[in-house]
Amino acid sequence: MLPSLPFDPSHVLIGGAWRATPDTLPLVNPSDGSTLCRIARSTDADVDTAVSAAQTALDGPWGKMSALERGRCLTRLGQLVLDHADLLTTLETLDVGKPVTQARADAIALARYCEFYGGAADKVHGQTIPYLDGYTVYTLREPHGVTGHIVPWNYPMQIIGRSVGAALAMGNACVLKPAEDACLTALMFAYLAREAGFPNGALNVVPGLGIEAGAALARHPGVHHLSFTGSVETGKTIQGLAAQNVVPVTLELGGKSPQIVFDDADLDDALPFLVNAGLQNAGQTCSAASRILIQRSVYETVARRMADAYRGKTMGPASSDPDIGPLISTKQKARLESLLQADHDLTCLAETPMPDDLPPDGAYVQPRLYGPVPPDHPMAQDELFGPVQVLIPFDTEDEAIRIANGTIYGLVAGVWTANGARQMRLAKALKTGQVFLNNYGAGGGVELPFGGVGKSGHGREKGFEALYGFSTLKTVAAKHG
Repeated sequence: MLPSLPFDPSHVLIGGAWRATPDTLPLVNPSDGSTLCRIARSTDADVDTAVSAAQTALDGPWGKMSALERGRCLTRLGQLVLDHADLLTTLETLDVGKPVTQARADAIALARYCEFYGGAADKVHGQTIPYLDGYTVYTLREPHGVTGHIVPWNYPMQIIGRSVGAALAMGNACVLKPAEDACLTALMFAYLAREAGFPNGALNVVPGLGIEAGAALARHPGVHHLSFTGSVETGKTIQGLAAQNVVPVTLELGGKSPQIVFDDADLDDALPFLVNAGLQNAGQTCSAASRILIQRSVYETVARRMADAYRGKTMGPASSDPDIGPLISTKQKARLESLLQADHDLTCLAETPMPDDLPPDGAYVQPRLYGPVPPDHPMAQDELFGPVQVLIPFDTEDEAIRIANGTIYGLVAGVWTANGARQMRLAKALKTGQVFLNNYGAGGGVELPFGGVGKSGHGREKGFEALYGFSTLKTVAAKHG
């Protein structure tokens, strides 16, 4: 049951006002298939009004606010997120099907993004450039203007924090289009932003369908920068629409991320990361470690221990706080089950037990571990976006690098070895945006730039790199004799 909210979830937030839309959409709880509420189905007109409200904010109080004051607004917002962490956790659990512990971690991460970017807002500096005699040349970092943010359903709070938080810190005015499957925490975040003192129009939220509201935002001539996280195919569409207005786009797309286990690795340290980085959020993570590359001499040991870990995991409704909850929707469940029907030529090493009393209308898919899997098999190449991992044996370091780099993606990689020289070689050789040595994910790390290469996208979010991405560089050359 949806808890009491200080706003109507069927409304959009534009220019500081909650407004009804002509039509609405059902929001479904993936744990049991029940309808939580109705949400707004934003139209082209709603998006247009939101962009206009953002520009008005830039032309008014928000655009005139100092970096120091912007930072204070974000810092206050971070504290309000912490104050409302219980409610945000409940909303994410109901909305996304995310187990309580994982949902709470995301709420805390959202607060941390606000804290980080609140402290960083007045610390983005330009440079002075030595030039000809009689000139003083310097650079300025300025906001793009109106930024559009199209956020997926798997990590709404974290992705809002790293995207919207950085954009606001730089002084942009934001129009946020959350996924139609998961928008309650986005709306709550926007409500709290008003409470934190953000001027009307600094943050606007237009829920709705991607092919309607998302497309309208991507092609709007009043948007000056876009941030999109989602699938490769949708990312291509978004970039194409933005290109009509020559608008820069930050794309964080798919992944088929490897963890590479050498025979000198500390397996006790590695095992939780090998398993949990593939199963967290039911595997619905762009950076999920869906491929585990294992040196052949320790392959059987690692495979056995991972299989045991799979059998020991728990499944259930998100509110019961299991290890693994449902997928986001029955649509995603059907998609994944269709892909898994082609697994008949592979050996399934282990499955997580599915309780008999799971709600029949929930979007549950049984986690599976496969191995050994040929590196060119579709299961080792395609992003499945579910609780499925494949084990791939290798013999030499060069072979491991070739296999790890042998997909269209390049988001994250993990390396497990005690050999320091090998760590450095692999960190340089792996074609990914992030490499983790004897760890994976570094605890989230809001300070750590995140993004990919290849079909995993381009541009970086998180850390100071996100502030640079949400700003434009101006060069000023003064001749004074």
